Amino acid sequence: MGDPPRNIVRHNNDKVEQLFVLHTERYKRIESEKMEKNEQTLSILRHSTSHVMAQAVQKLFPSAKLAIGPAVENGFYYDFDLTDGYAFTHEDLVKIEEEMKNIVKQNLSFEKFVIPDVDKQIAEFKAEGEIYKAELLEEHRNDNPTLYLTKDKDGNVLFNDLCAGPHLPNTSYIKANAFKLLKVAGAYWRGNAKNKMLQRIYATAFWSKEDLADYLHFIEEAEKRDHRKLGAKLDLFSTRDELGGGLVLWHPNLAVVREEIENYWRTEHRKRGYVIVNTPHIAKSKLWEISGHYDHYRENMFFIQKEEDSDEQFILKPMNCPFHILIYQANRHSYRSLPLRMAELGTVYRKEKSGALSGLTRVQGFTQDDAHIFCTPEQLVDEINEIIDFVADTMKIFNMSFEVELSTRPESYVGEIENWNRAEAGLKEAMDRRGMKYDINEGDGAFYGPKIDFKVKDAIGRTWQCATIQLDFNLPERFDIKYQDKDGQMKTPVMLHRVIFGSMERFHGILIEHYAGAFPTWLAPTQVAIVPISNEKHIDYAEKVYKQMRNAGIRVTLDDRSESMNYKIRESLQDKKIPYVVVVGDKEAEANTVAVRARGIGQVGTMNVDEFIGKVEDEIKSRSSESFAKALAKKA
Repeated sequence: MGDPPRNIVRHNNDKVEQLFVLHTERYKRIESEKMEKNEQTLSILRHSTSHVMAQAVQKLFPSAKLAIGPAVENGFYYDFDLTDGYAFTHEDLVKIEEEMKNIVKQNLSFEKFVIPDVDKQIAEFKAEGEIYKAELLEEHRNDNPTLYLTKDKDGNVLFNDLCAGPHLPNTSYIKANAFKLLKVAGAYWRGNAKNKMLQRIYATAFWSKEDLADYLHFIEEAEKRDHRKLGAKLDLFSTRDELGGGLVLWHPNLAVVREEIENYWRTEHRKRGYVIVNTPHIAKSKLWEISGHYDHYRENMFFIQKEEDSDEQFILKPMNCPFHILIYQANRHSYRSLPLRMAELGTVYRKEKSGALSGLTRVQGFTQDDAHIFCTPEQLVDEINEIIDFVADTMKIFNMSFEVELSTRPESYVGEIENWNRAEAGLKEAMDRRGMKYDINEGDGAFYGPKIDFKVKDAIGRTWQCATIQLDFNLPERFDIKYQDKDGQMKTPVMLHRVIFGSMERFHGILIEHYAGAFPTWLAPTQVAIVPISNEKHIDYAEKVYKQMRNAGIRVTLDDRSESMNYKIRESLQDKKIPYVVVVGDKEAEANTVAVRARGIGQVGTMNVDEFIGKVEDEIKSRSSESFAKALAKKA
């Protein structure tokens, strides 16, 4: 079934379609800026193009049976069952594209057809072997189901699919040079591994060939930056079947990056008034029953039975928050001791389906840069703004901007609605007070409170969910934590859950792609490589320079392999992505200098050893994303 485009309400499809027809009548040229910039009409274009693709597939592969074919973010896909067991090839995608172009040229119309007799239509689907259509129609029999028909100028039906729409008026609006079939992947019917594996063709479509070209370039760049590929190439991390899915081995190169980021994290938290704590990896199930996670998060938990004959059950912690509450409970608190800001690099474990696991960005064991702030209601807005400043200051170091989204009460929630309303109002007030723009994501809050999500933008414009602020009136009440207010009354504090990076695993995956593996000097696993022109003649001086740099705290290697000098320079700068290579020979040994080459720049010139070390040290201390060599090149 062709699903409705994103952001289009199913029951309002007729109105959307009428508006689109009026729009196209008013703006005859499809290149109209209002058409190109309208996400809703772009989704309709892609939804319609998915039907053209399905029509082309069934013409070329008559055994193909249709499953679903929705428009999705950045494109569309369609699932097919080739009953003869044939698997689509790259050459097949080329042929399907050509057939799609032939269909588009025929100026075929899309027409909605309300199914008058559901049982009869189900029987027809089954007779045609369209078992997936029949199953979907049975499921949606009470939803006023419709077919969309593709007709030629004589009214002959060339294609149909069970679909809620809406669609373009006809195929002439689809530009033959502005769509592309991208890849084939496996997909279980209804996403259930117990069902049959289908073949999913991913594709995209745009209003203009220029937009398509831009998107294809974006995909190419994203593939080059894939942190899984770079992780293997640069020896950063690995996962192993023997270890278990979604559990990561940090290799020395990436462990160095993590160490630098953790050092920043600890230093900044102490500067901003946080205390740092550590908590266990497991706890009795009773703790999670009190917190509410047992009832609301059980399917994502790992359980441990203490002994075979024991009823005592432990759980690998999926969150750090209950532990921090227990630390709060260990002492009495007054309004004078609040806010209490408690932070931890806490490792947690959450069950994920194997098909959802991906490199560093989707794992089952990960470390959150977690913090919980216990404060009075009067302190709430200021604390939220302090966190927003913390996020902004941190992302600036990595040259990342961000967008903000407020997620409100979900259907499954704990606590009183009055507390939820107070929590949402507090988050809005904090952002409104600083004039921050934000979108509202209805119903996507945590089960215990609303949240502000920060979506950081990387070097090629993709957004990633990282930092979050969650406001919680419920857990403090469930654990009955108190503070003595200035009037002498015992009151319940407000609790803020907060991360800056989100998880160390995910954030490092994002960083690898953001930098395309070329980390700035302060993060680079190796910051300088020393290459002697001749191992026999210049190794002594190279070792002297190496010791000077190592003693200065620079991560440096001495490349004394028997390879050619040019090969070692090229490998260091391009393949290993080391920020600096210094070459030493007779002239450098006599003058106590090094010939400097910089990644992405090339030859910088000859510098005194102490001068070079000083510049690298300054670059590291400043956590600059720009090398000093680039600054020199700009001046030149």
